[in-house]
Amino acid sequence: MMALRGKTRAAMRCFFLTQQQLRLPLPLTPSSAADISSISAPSSHRFFSFTCSSLFRHSPLFAPSNQAFSRPISFRELHSSPPSIRSFAARGLQTMPNSDSVTYLTQREAAEVDEILMGPLGFSVDQLMELAGLSVATAIAEVYKPSEYNRVLAICGPGNNGGDGLVAARHLFHFGYKPFICYPKRTPKPLYSGLVTQLESLSVPFLSVEDLPADLSKEFDIVVDAMFGFSFHGTPRPPFDHLIQKLVDLDDPTGVRQRTPAVVSVDIPSGWHVEEGDVNGGGMKPDMLNFSGAHHFLGGRFVPPAIVDKYKLHLPPYPGTSMCVRIGKPAHIDISALRENYISPEFLEEQVAADPFVQFRRWFDEAVEAGLKEPNAMGLSTVGKDGKPSSRMVLLKGFDQDGFVWYTNYESQKAHQLSENPRASLLFYWDGLNRQVRVEGSVQKVSEEESEQYFHSRPRGSQIGAIVSKQSSVIPGRQVLYEEHKELQEKFSDGSVIPKPINWGGYRLRPELFEFWQGQQSRLHDRLQYTPEEVKGTRVWKIVRLAP
Repeated sequence: MMALRGKTRAAMRCFFLTQQQLRLPLPLTPSSAADISSISAPSSHRFFSFTCSSLFRHSPLFAPSNQAFSRPISFRELHSSPPSIRSFAARGLQTMPNSDSVTYLTQREAAEVDEILMGPLGFSVDQLMELAGLSVATAIAEVYKPSEYNRVLAICGPGNNGGDGLVAARHLFHFGYKPFICYPKRTPKPLYSGLVTQLESLSVPFLSVEDLPADLSKEFDIVVDAMFGFSFHGTPRPPFDHLIQKLVDLDDPTGVRQRTPAVVSVDIPSGWHVEEGDVNGGGMKPDMLNFSGAHHFLGGRFVPPAIVDKYKLHLPPYPGTSMCVRIGKPAHIDISALRENYISPEFLEEQVAADPFVQFRRWFDEAVEAGLKEPNAMGLSTVGKDGKPSSRMVLLKGFDQDGFVWYTNYESQKAHQLSENPRASLLFYWDGLNRQVRVEGSVQKVSEEESEQYFHSRPRGSQIGAIVSKQSSVIPGRQVLYEEHKELQEKFSDGSVIPKPINWGGYRLRPELFEFWQGQQSRLHDRLQYTPEEVKGTRVWKIVRLAP
């Protein structure tokens, strides 16, 4: 979503989108979709351009605008500190592999695409603007958690870019951020005034240029640059020249400031030449160019098949239900600077259950309700007689007062280590809740009856997989697994019972220690440990707090 400079002007190609709406006479039907190739762009259009590096040409994954055109929405963090923020890779967003996997469009082709979207495909202005603002807001939320980057200043221009910024601010409010709006040149159109009314109904503050602090870094964590986009020409006039300078002043190469706000630009950095970038060298500076920047997203998840087919587009896959996709080269990551400042409710002794099994059930249910992926995934650590530990992820398949159960091959490495040293440690990590649980204890096999019952509850493909895999043994290649799996599928295609391998079954860990961990700010985490003890002949659990 971020427009970037090429290394030389000659090496750059531009993506032009018309700013004028063409009303085509017929709606898009299956037959007219096939006729899209006959549409061409008149030469009289004014163009809305999107610059690209010589390494990459955006395929038309358009985020919307408030005028009668659609365009990609640029999105990039330009300045941020500490370094961990500059290099942090947003979770849940995929990366475009390389320049060979994307589509290059000419100016005329891009104009044609715009005509089709705003003509026969029937996209409306307000619909597209809403999608654009949502794309910006979701990308921000992927990279900057509201617990750390809460105060957002959206500086909005009088046109298309400004409308996207207003919509983004509204979504950010509902995402848990605290937005502020600087909108010095309001556009007196119903679409824009409606956006202002929506924000005012949420009590989002509107700040005049005079109300802004001299140093934006003192009061804001994120600044959204939604002043000027691809259609801008000429030199910025007051008050936007002053506002752009404020963003330029946020650049802190000497590291004097303790923290510099993340600056997010919609389309391109305001003040840049659309095709030639930062011509005079005095504008806002992206921290990295040529698609190696830390945060470079593309939005606009609505390109119809007719356009994909006509232009033979190679579109990046959007992960899950995400509105955005990361494009470009993966960012360099300073591992030493990666950290999370957890913000969680207090986890106090008087709030926890006296029985750790009850407390675990409580937390496990909350992890399930939170929609976390595989909340039953757990790290299993074992140690053999040689004293060398090993860990791996397995899936919890049951727990009660007797312990925690998982299933595996009895000839695997972990099984051999457990036969030599029947003790293990389990670790559950629930990132979305800032929680982890550690359980230690002795291990023994579950009954053959229990293993048999669980084995036949599994999908038939998994049952066959358990037979095929001689877990932890060396095999000549993956094809060996496929071939044997296929043979067994054919063998049991009649629906007959698949026999459980004799070397496959379950283990149960009987807990002797629980530790519940809740992440907190400044590394002052909560750690409550349960250990059993005898009190008047009765086994009870002693709860102590451990230093983080």
